[in-house]
Amino acid sequence: MPATRAAVRTALSAILGLTLAGCGGDGQPGDTGERPSATSPSSAGRSTAPASGTAASPGEQVKIQITINDQRFQATIFDSAAGRDLLAQLPLTVNMIDHGSVEKTGPLPAPLSLNGQPDGADPDVGDVGYYAPGNDLVLYYGDQSYFPGIVIIGRLDGDSASRIADLDGAVTATVEPFVA
Repeated sequence: MPATRAAVRTALSAILGLTLAGCGGDGQPGDTGERPSATSPSSAGRSTAPASGTAASPGEQVKIQITINDQRFQATIFDSAAGRDLLAQLPLTVNMIDHGSVEKTGPLPAPLSLNGQPDGADPDVGDVGYYAPGNDLVLYYGDQSYFPGIVIIGRLDGDSASRIADLDGAVTATVEPFVA
């Protein structure tokens, strides 16, 4: 009987984890030059994110470091299926281009999961996103409206968004787990 109770607890924990993962998470990457921009309302709340290749508890947020040129930026990745998938790909190098003076976008080596994510989102300045149709990592430093396919996976820390806004044109970003 104790084994049955343990199995039930495990199943309930898994269901609760999936339910909570589906409650949050936004989307992102709309690029303003090449993709049309929609004007629907945004979506849901934000979730929290786990570590790449390492086990993370549900609800745990994980810090990453993004290095562009000689500048270092930190971000917090939320616990969501997409966030966990991004963390599992770290470290990585992403060649990013500028879109409409609001975001830097670049292709990821593998797609991120969209489980539990809304159909699109209205990213805020400072959001870290994933643009599913292009399989792009996105750093939002300007105002982007709602766009289908955008998933918010994290948030840039401090003044990172304004510092990224000061970087002209295409950049190469190294993304890795943050080590204090």
